[in-house]
Amino acid sequence: MKKIGVLIGSLRKDSYNKKIAENFIKLAPASLSFEVIEIGNLPLYNEDLEIGNIPSSWINFRTKIQNLDGVIFFTPEYNRSIPGALKNALDVGSRPSGQSAWAGKAGAVISISTGGLSAFGANHVLRQSMVSLNVPMMQQPEGYIGNVKNVFDENGNLVEGTARFLTRFAEAFAKWVHLISH
Repeated sequence: MKKIGVLIGSLRKDSYNKKIAENFIKLAPASLSFEVIEIGNLPLYNEDLEIGNIPSSWINFRTKIQNLDGVIFFTPEYNRSIPGALKNALDVGSRPSGQSAWAGKAGAVISISTGGLSAFGANHVLRQSMVSLNVPMMQQPEGYIGNVKNVFDENGNLVEGTARFLTRFAEAFAKWVHLISH
């Protein structure tokens, strides 16, 4: 079984990103186990904090990331980029220099928005950062969910087309993780 970290860029309690992530986990193959990793409690990265008393939340976060086979990101788009909390998590996990917890993990991203552009910009900004962090990102299928308010029925369940898409994406990601993390 492959261990997958789930990072959710939106910190909002009723986040659509969180709802999509929860549904993704339910639809994913049994060959993957998931842990949602909290990013909202990480102090902003400051290299001065690496000297002496490193924040315990940084140490715990880095350890969790190091022990994973893969990571999947669910992110909204803020100002044509990723949310600050998600960028901070990337920075915290990549330090100290030369000791990145991210290196070699299989990765994927699903970007989610209430608008029609599906957080396209955030998806590609995140992919660009992951190249620098040596995280091979799944190329196909790409994960974009626009107009997210329309992918849930009146009872809060995923509509059939979105459930099918997430199932296919999860199956492809499982293959990707097994390919990358021998």
